[in-house]
Amino acid sequence: MRQKENTTAVALDLPTIPLITARFRGDATAELSVDGEREEFAADSVEALRDAVLTRVTAVAADLGRPVQLTAEDDDGAWLLAVHPDGEIGEEEPLDADPVEQGDVPAPLPAHGAHSAGAYAELDALDAQDAPDVRDAQDAPDGQEAPLGADAPDTQDGPQRTSFLQEQPRTDRAARGWRGFLVRVGLPVAASRSEREERAEVQAVSRHWAGPRTISIVNGKGGANKTPTTAMLASVFARNGGSGVLAWDNNETRGTLGWRTEQAAHDATLQTLLPAVDHLLSPAAQSSELGYFVHHQTADKYDVLRSNPAMLATQQRITTEDFDRLHAVAAKYFRLIFVDSGNDESAERWLRMIDHTDQLVIATTALGEHAEAGALLLEALAQRDERSARLARDAVVVVSQSERTGNRTDARTVAAGFEPLARRAVTIPFDPALHGGRLDFDSLAKPTRRAWLHAAAAVAEGL
Repeated sequence: MRQKENTTAVALDLPTIPLITARFRGDATAELSVDGEREEFAADSVEALRDAVLTRVTAVAADLGRPVQLTAEDDDGAWLLAVHPDGEIGEEEPLDADPVEQGDVPAPLPAHGAHSAGAYAELDALDAQDAPDVRDAQDAPDGQEAPLGADAPDTQDGPQRTSFLQEQPRTDRAARGWRGFLVRVGLPVAASRSEREERAEVQAVSRHWAGPRTISIVNGKGGANKTPTTAMLASVFARNGGSGVLAWDNNETRGTLGWRTEQAAHDATLQTLLPAVDHLLSPAAQSSELGYFVHHQTADKYDVLRSNPAMLATQQRITTEDFDRLHAVAAKYFRLIFVDSGNDESAERWLRMIDHTDQLVIATTALGEHAEAGALLLEALAQRDERSARLARDAVVVVSQSERTGNRTDARTVAAGFEPLARRAVTIPFDPALHGGRLDFDSLAKPTRRAWLHAAAAVAEGL
């Protein structure tokens, strides 16, 4: 499909008969309605699905011998398109609730084969509005270095010249949904608000901070979703920011993080790691040696330090000193350490975890007893000491809708209840892939993956 050359009729100027609408769903299916007669479409990819629907609409236009108006809807909004009998797409009109701000979208270029130097000059001029004006760079205050790309000042050794290194302006073209499709057929459409927000959150979780960071996922009530929260946050940061992410099971009472994640070619636990701490902290140790003790998640890119759920709690007690030594190893080899806290808030290892924590995450479901336990924990930490109080104030609360029959409103209500206690409260929709079996980010539904990215970005704000 191509943009129509010299199109003068925007979609709104076309006859509204026949009334044609297409609704694209997230599972690569769509429903097309032509004057009330519905057809279902399915394809292996979203691109193939759009092509199939547009081919059908083109046939309608060809039968009528004129362009027709198509209202296309997907998760990013709705668009009014002009579809021509020869299969080309004319100008479009955005209908969604997130209109592009005036001036964000340059005028459409001429059709394929008719691009002119004037059209390109106009587009370059519009893009250049967001670029830094290097002509004023020499006016930087005294004592400050001029920005990259500034004209070099006159010197006694030679004439003035302009640097060859110039900062490139960032483009904000859409890449997904109908906006992205229109970009690919030649219309320079800006990304929607939701796409811009998602890009910003991906950038937030992709950062590398100077020095290691410890994020503790806590709730004194069992079954409050601490383990899935630990695994999903670790996955989002590792998938986007790269290696150096550890998920540590700090539970001495049947911790299940090891059961619900991929096992390496060994069965090592943190008890296996303790005798090797001195060597791993020595200058002679190599980072690859840590592979004897942690379990790498090949798809989700993070590593797991397991507890031993087969042992009684009395057989795997971790003292304050033990925790410090284990944390020293984790901080030497990993940039981000996600700690699944366990349930015993009086245990030495739990209390020492709080002392090492940089960002606190309260994991809870929408059930009242889980939320109440999380709130009581925040209130208790606020009274413990000044540092713990700061952690409580800056905490992120992740409320998961754990019941298939539950209402998403329940999770939002719980999240709203945490607003006076914590910095942020976010919600996660119900997803069967989070309840039983291996925790695998790719197995989640698209809305769930998006919700975990949003939660991880909230955590990143505190690092």
